[in-house]
Amino acid sequence: MPVFLYTIRMRFLLRPLFLLLVSLFLLASLAAADEGPLDKSQPKSITPEDVIKRFASKEKEFKEARDQYTYRQDVKVQVLDGDTVKGEYHEVFDVLFDNSGKRLENVVFAPQSSLDQAGLSMDQGDFDDIRNRLPFVLTSDEVGEYDVLYVGQQQEDDLHCYVFDIAPKQIVGKKRYFQGRIWVDDHDFQIVKTYGKTVPQIYAGKKKNKEEHLYPNFTTWREQIDKVYWFPTYTKADDTLHFYTGDIHIREIVKYENYKRFGSKTRITYEGKELPPGQKKEPEAQQK
Repeated sequence: MPVFLYTIRMRFLLRPLFLLLVSLFLLASLAAADEGPLDKSQPKSITPEDVIKRFASKEKEFKEARDQYTYRQDVKVQVLDGDTVKGEYHEVFDVLFDNSGKRLENVVFAPQSSLDQAGLSMDQGDFDDIRNRLPFVLTSDEVGEYDVLYVGQQQEDDLHCYVFDIAPKQIVGKKRYFQGRIWVDDHDFQIVKTYGKTVPQIYAGKKKNKEEHLYPNFTTWREQIDKVYWFPTYTKADDTLHFYTGDIHIREIVKYENYKRFGSKTRITYEGKELPPGQKKEPEAQQK
């Protein structure tokens, strides 16, 4: 049985047209989602460019803050044939700190993977994706690598959000990127939801022995932790990957639980102000 990697150099030409096509694809993919209608009007009293600057700055604060939290991550990847699970990878690990404050992972559950039996394998890049691309972060240091297209405003539960489609300006070396859609709440200017996939994908074409790297579309939802940061709490993917020798139905579920701030001397800031351990942000502090 052939084994595929579940996970060229390429450049995107005519990027505005490319992003438009991405937008149309995402609109079709999300049509059945439980969301309010997409309002394509421009934001009031703020420009899309200013929204991008604000959320990218908040994302940098979010990324630095999350590095000071402990949490449990539960990862499950399955290959399905109808409702039958043909192969599964399952790992549960805690993100902790040792006595010196060094960040580490402690695996608490990791049975032998059976994905190979279903014709699928995961490489180190796939594990990196689970840790970095699924809980996607777009900071002020990284936003310049992407084309960011404002597409409108939309209600997500009780949140009013600005919606953007993003795609990498170019693929550099073997680096992996995110391509898809993000929702930014209009109050805290933080990303609260992402939908998309890892790119680039590598197809075999007519070369039967060439490794293929294909990725499912996924959605990651965030929740507000400690009344300050919107951290990822749940990711789900349910997609069919079209390999050269046949389709593979894959399902992923990733849970992020029990966020707790580590009691170190590291400073965590929000909107330029340091937050002492245990301090809760007052509602008015959310406004600039």
